[in-house]
Amino acid sequence: MKDDIRIGVIGAAGRGTLAHHAHKPEEGVRLVAACDVHQPFLDAFGEKFSTDILTTDYRELVARDDLDAVFICSPDYCHEEHAVAALETGKAVYLEKPMAITIAGCDRILETAYRHRAKLYLGHNMRHMVFVLKMREIIQQGMIGEVKAGWCRHFVGWGGDFYFKDWHADRTKSHGLLLQKAAHDIDVLHWLCGGYSRRVTAMGGLTLYDRIDDHDPEPEPAKRDWKKENWPPLSLKGLNPVVDVEDLSMMLMELDNGVFCSYQQCHYTPDYWRNYTVIGTEGRIENFGDGSKDTVIRLWNKKGNYNAAGDMQFPAAASEGTHGGADPKIVDEFVRFVREGCKVSTSPIAARYSVAAGCVATDIIRDPAAAREIPPVDPDIRAFFDAQTA
Repeated sequence: MKDDIRIGVIGAAGRGTLAHHAHKPEEGVRLVAACDVHQPFLDAFGEKFSTDILTTDYRELVARDDLDAVFICSPDYCHEEHAVAALETGKAVYLEKPMAITIAGCDRILETAYRHRAKLYLGHNMRHMVFVLKMREIIQQGMIGEVKAGWCRHFVGWGGDFYFKDWHADRTKSHGLLLQKAAHDIDVLHWLCGGYSRRVTAMGGLTLYDRIDDHDPEPEPAKRDWKKENWPPLSLKGLNPVVDVEDLSMMLMELDNGVFCSYQQCHYTPDYWRNYTVIGTEGRIENFGDGSKDTVIRLWNKKGNYNAAGDMQFPAAASEGTHGGADPKIVDEFVRFVREGCKVSTSPIAARYSVAAGCVATDIIRDPAAAREIPPVDPDIRAFFDAQTA
C-alpha cells in the first residue's frame, strides 16, 4: 500500500480541473506536475499548486520517475498518444472519456496497459451519479424483471455554445459527437442493460449549425460561451472555422445479451438533460431530472393507462460537487485504486465498447449506402391523392 502519491496532469484547464479533487496533502496525495500547450493554463495551475514541473511537452512529464499517476484530460484526439506514453512508463492513468477517437486507438491503449500491467482508470463519471446508481439498484433488485430494452434521449441544450465553437466541431479531431457526448450515455445503457453493443445502425446529420456563417478564425482553447441570451441557436456567433460533425444523431443498438437499445442526441434543444427508460419483463423505470435536487426515478409495474406519477417513486437527488457529486467520487475511487489496487466501478473494456458503438454508428450515418431507400409512389397517383388532401 502506497502512502504518498504524487500526481501529474496532462491538460491543465477545462476538464483538467477535475484533478484538483485529488490534491489532499493531509492525506498524502499531491498534484505536483502539469502539462499544457497553453501557457496561461500552466501559469494558473502553478499559482494554485506547489509544482515540481510545468511543461508544454507531455513527454517531459511522463518521463518523471517520481510521479505515481497521471490524469489525462487533454483533447480527445490526444488521448491515445498521451495514454500510451504514460502507460509505457508503468504509471497509473486516469483517462478522461472518450477513451480515444478510434476503435484501434482504444485497443492500443488496452494492449499497452495489459503489457505493462499498468493501472488504467476511465473517467466515466456517470457511473457515480446518484440517479444512475439508483436505476441500477432497482434493476439489480429485480423490480422490473428481466431487462429487454433501454432508451436514452439526450437534450444537449448548450451544444452550440460548447461543441461547435472549438475543436469538437471538426471531425478530424473528435470523429463525431457520438463519442464526445454519447460515450457517457452508451456506457450507461450498456451498464444498466448488462451487455455491450454487437450491432448498431444509425441516422443523423448536420441540420442546423451549417447554416451559421459567423466563424471565429482563431477560437480560444476549450471555448465555452453558455449564455441564456444565446437563443435561438441560429443566432449564435463565433463558431469553429470547421463545422462538419452531426448536430442531430439517432442510433439503435443490439447488445450481446439480446437487449435492444436506442439513443437520440440533439445539440440545439432549449433544455439540457438526459432521460433514460429501461423496460423489463415486469415493468419499466424512467428518470425525471438527471442531477437536480428534485430528481426522481419512477417505476411502473402495474397494468393500466398512463400514470404520470408512476406506481412507485425513488428520490435520486444529486450529492454535493460538480457533475452531481460524481467528480469528487470518481477521483476518490481513482486514488484508492492507485493506493490500494481496489476494484473499481468504471471499466476500460466498457469504455472501449462505448467508443466502438459510437464510431460505427457515426460511420454509418456518413455512408449513404448504409440506408435502404423507400420506393416512391407513382408521381401521377400521388398528385391525384394529394389534391384531395387538406
